[in-house]
Amino acid sequence: MRMPLSAIIGLVLTGAFLFVGLFAQFIAPYPIDSAVGGVWEGPSAAYWLGTDTIGRDIVSRLIYGAQVTIFVALASSILAFSLGSFLGFFAAVRGGWIDQTLSRIVDLVMAIPSLIVALVMLSVLPLNLTVLILVMGVLDSTRVFRLSRAVAMDITVMDYVEAAKLRGEKQGWIIFREILPNALSPLVAEFGLRFIFAVLFISTLSFLGLGIQPPLTDWGGMVKENKDGLIYGKAAALMPAMAIAALAISVNLVADWILSRTSSLKGGRGG
Repeated sequence: MRMPLSAIIGLVLTGAFLFVGLFAQFIAPYPIDSAVGGVWEGPSAAYWLGTDTIGRDIVSRLIYGAQVTIFVALASSILAFSLGSFLGFFAAVRGGWIDQTLSRIVDLVMAIPSLIVALVMLSVLPLNLTVLILVMGVLDSTRVFRLSRAVAMDITVMDYVEAAKLRGEKQGWIIFREILPNALSPLVAEFGLRFIFAVLFISTLSFLGLGIQPPLTDWGGMVKENKDGLIYGKAAALMPAMAIAALAISVNLVADWILSRTSSLKGGRGG
């Protein structure tokens, strides 16, 4: 099956963002927090996008911001999927009061807007990368739990799962060898969406002052720092927001392509 142009564009852009994030220290022309020029200098050979409110190079901060933004979003998404998918599969396999208890806890957490919960928690917890990743991962795992449980409920009634139970296979085998391989399609597609939501979530927290703290920076924090530049007609102040939009579009293009290739479960096969 030939790869569509949209998927190629998505892969190229996503790969470029990942490359910049991995090698930010080698690519960025200036240190992350060094004032290297005047305030709001225009683009030049030395500063491709100009400087910000205190004379820092915008390109350098965009590059370092990509590293922090992608790392935090990716780590929290992996945590959310590890926790949410396991608990969702476990609830579907066990059923009964375990399923009901986990489902009601998830419903309770999801009833409160995630942003409000995160703001309350981060206002009393230390503000560092570890805490941010844990808070975002746990909150986002509730969405993954609902999806993984729904998918697993359909898979657990398949013949090959029933056969595994009759063979006496343990629940760990059923979860990881029977359910997980046949649930990867919707989970992979959902991972791309949840990753983008994590990027937007950490950007929102940073814009509100409870996300990434100086001297580190992320794209949401840069939007907050540079918003006054719009008053002076500095278009470079919009670059962090454009970077967020470009990353969201590129990852969604890849996720849509993956989903189109492996969208239907079609019964699956036992392990």
